[in-house]
Amino acid sequence: MRENNLYRDYSLQELLDELDIIERFEHPGKKHHLGEATKKQIELYRLLEMEPSA
Repeated sequence: MRENNLYRDYSLQELLDELDIIERFEHPGKKHHLGEATKKQIELYRLLEMEPSA
């Protein structure tokens, strides 16, 4: 967070809350899938040098 100045715009809790709203859908006997991530969420993952979960 520090390298990309995310502390300037987010507290740690705010950042986690922003990423927490990505929904995960599960159906018995089938592979899970994630709801669509917003552009803001994708950019946050990029800044954190992470790939969104699959």
